[in-house]
Amino acid sequence: MSKSDVPREVARQIRLLQQSFDAFDEAAAVRLGINRTDLRALDVVLDRGPLTAGELTGALRLSPAATTTVIDRLERAGLVARTRDPENRRRVLVAATEAAHAAEREIYRPLGEAGLRALARYDGDQLATIVDFLVTARAVQQEHAERLAGGSRQRS
Repeated sequence: MSKSDVPREVARQIRLLQQSFDAFDEAAAVRLGINRTDLRALDVVLDRGPLTAGELTGALRLSPAATTTVIDRLERAGLVARTRDPENRRRVLVAATEAAHAAEREIYRPLGEAGLRALARYDGDQLATIVDFLVTARAVQQEHAERLAGGSRQRS
């Protein structure tokens, strides 16, 4: 492969990686009996710990009503619970349940362990380059997601 072909191949591999993430997320949602939006919400709750519905709304970029519907579905599935904030009893927090943590261990831990084994073949400098690339790629992706979200729909 020539040097000029490498960026195109990187872009192709990113696209394929994104498709594999999408397929994994779909399989995880099916395994949990929830939809993809609910899976995104559960991921945020698992990652950030207990948070308010408003914080979840901002993270998901949904309307407050849509977020309430998501929380209701996740609560019915036994994956989140609404709890009182111990520091401010007027605030309600959305927290992952033990069932959610167990599902996280079952579904994501094997993937994480396999990823760590795959990364073991790289030295420190290579890993630093990979991290830099991922940070840069995520920033580009976020910038263009915001561009699309902020623009009007194009007509053909």
